[in-house]
Amino acid sequence: MSVDRVATNSQSQFMLSQIMQANNALNTTQQQVASGMVSTNYVGIGNKTATLEAARAAAARADAYAANTQQAVTQTDLQNTQLTTLSGLAQQLQQAITSAAGNSDGTNLMATAQNVFQQASAILNSTDANGNYIYGGGQGNKQPFTATSLSALTGGTVASFFQNGTQKQSVMVGDGQSVQIGVLASDIGTQLMTTLQNLQNADNPSGSLDGQLTSAQTTTLTGILPTAAAATTGLNATTAANGDTYTRLTAAVTNQQSLSTLYKGFVSDIQDVDMTQAITNLNQNQMALQAALKVTSQLGQLSLLNYLPLSSSTIG
Repeated sequence: MSVDRVATNSQSQFMLSQIMQANNALNTTQQQVASGMVSTNYVGIGNKTATLEAARAAAARADAYAANTQQAVTQTDLQNTQLTTLSGLAQQLQQAITSAAGNSDGTNLMATAQNVFQQASAILNSTDANGNYIYGGGQGNKQPFTATSLSALTGGTVASFFQNGTQKQSVMVGDGQSVQIGVLASDIGTQLMTTLQNLQNADNPSGSLDGQLTSAQTTTLTGILPTAAAATTGLNATTAANGDTYTRLTAAVTNQQSLSTLYKGFVSDIQDVDMTQAITNLNQNQMALQAALKVTSQLGQLSLLNYLPLSSSTIG
């Protein structure tokens, strides 16, 4: 008579399935601990896949907006420095004309005008880090102001010396949100250069405005003052507007960075694993697999001989 094993085939199959489940669970937790993610593929994410990808796309879009806007902040900050300087030059020129007309003394007036022209023209033709003209109005490779000297202003209309385009640069700071940051050389320089041109025309012959002024010269300077005042007022307004733009842009950067953090938080909630829980699960799954392997091993070794009493004939 043959001696059969206690374990049946169905019991063996059941234990093998338990081993496979425990092994799969162990592999999953090992991957989670190694990668720090719930799953490295969409299958493990399940029905949250669409939400995950939407959050990722939104975070990437917010990062792009923040980066582009930050570049605009840098340009606007540079413009603020230059516009403040230009406004100061216009005020300096206005004060010099006022003083000369009021005292009938033009000493150093044209020297001041020459200094203002040099600094103002340098600002109007300034470039950014890429070598593009900041006030070119969409024509970054074309010098926006072409007069090379104060005396050259007498050779044509002021408008003829401005060669900038008309397109003012804008930046997208969010979905459907655009902020204009561009400033045109002609917008900020025309009145100032007109004042300088009027002075240059009045100083004829050259040097005639230096020293004591005649009544006619004083009258001429008084007539130039409104244009000088308008240049100062206009530049002050442009500087203030640029400052407001800077404030809006910095707020937009902060907003997009906050949105990026929020969306990345959504991604983390879906994708990133709770490491403490994952390690606990790993330990539990290791123990479960070891237990299943041990039971299966013992089950395969069981026989009726383990439970039959020894007979006397056997002992003999």
